[in-house]
Amino acid sequence: MNGPLQRLRVTFSRGAELKFITHLDLMRLWERALRRAGVGLAYSEGYTPHPRISLAAPLAVGVTSEGELMDVYLERRLAPSQFQSLMQPQLPVGIKILSLQEIGVAVPSLQSMVRAAEYRVEMESPLSPPEVEEAIAALLARTSLPWQHLRDTQVRQYDLRAQVQDLWLEGCRDGVCALGMRLKADPEGSGRPEQVAAALGLGASPARIHRTKLMVERYTPPKPASRPDHRPPSARPRGRPGPGYRFTPRPPRRP
Repeated sequence: MNGPLQRLRVTFSRGAELKFITHLDLMRLWERALRRAGVGLAYSEGYTPHPRISLAAPLAVGVTSEGELMDVYLERRLAPSQFQSLMQPQLPVGIKILSLQEIGVAVPSLQSMVRAAEYRVEMESPLSPPEVEEAIAALLARTSLPWQHLRDTQVRQYDLRAQVQDLWLEGCRDGVCALGMRLKADPEGSGRPEQVAAALGLGASPARIHRTKLMVERYTPPKPASRPDHRPPSARPRGRPGPGYRFTPRPPRRP
């Protein structure tokens, strides 16, 4: 089986209509839509081939987004505009393709290149904007923040402060404050915006969490290793003469 000929990176949004579907449901949604569109999807090798698509980072249930990333591998080349025209009619309300970019097939996996995620979190709070700013500054000033939460049946303990890269207040209106968060999101772990909101102690739980961006490390291809020159010095090409060098022609040989 031949490898894929093309890799497209899709930026898409997930609206409120589909915010309660799971990560696995979202993967199945894309697989069905890609098959219906007939875009020439590439498959993995083995006894049970799977469509070669990958989402950058799981989006929690109940969270909307305008910056989701997905890589799609194709067995035949398509212009990004053609791919979008074939795909968008097959997608349900709540999923919209925002942009497309062609990525090298040999570039490392999308999941391994994600480094951070930005969120907009809206929550009710009795605090005034200066008091919210003070709470944010106090959290950012901490060097560590021991935290724990129950996951399935296990209690996970970790440093919440290490998950927070930046935190800011976007504004407050009618008792609702909007916070901006840039949280760690890499193969080692990801920050959760609802836990950061709880650590701030602003009051109620977030009324809305919206992911605005996923930040991906720029890939720099490795430089090819230089081959050792085993020729003797006399056989190696000489460098260009520097400034001030005067060429003196040799006198002609006598017959």
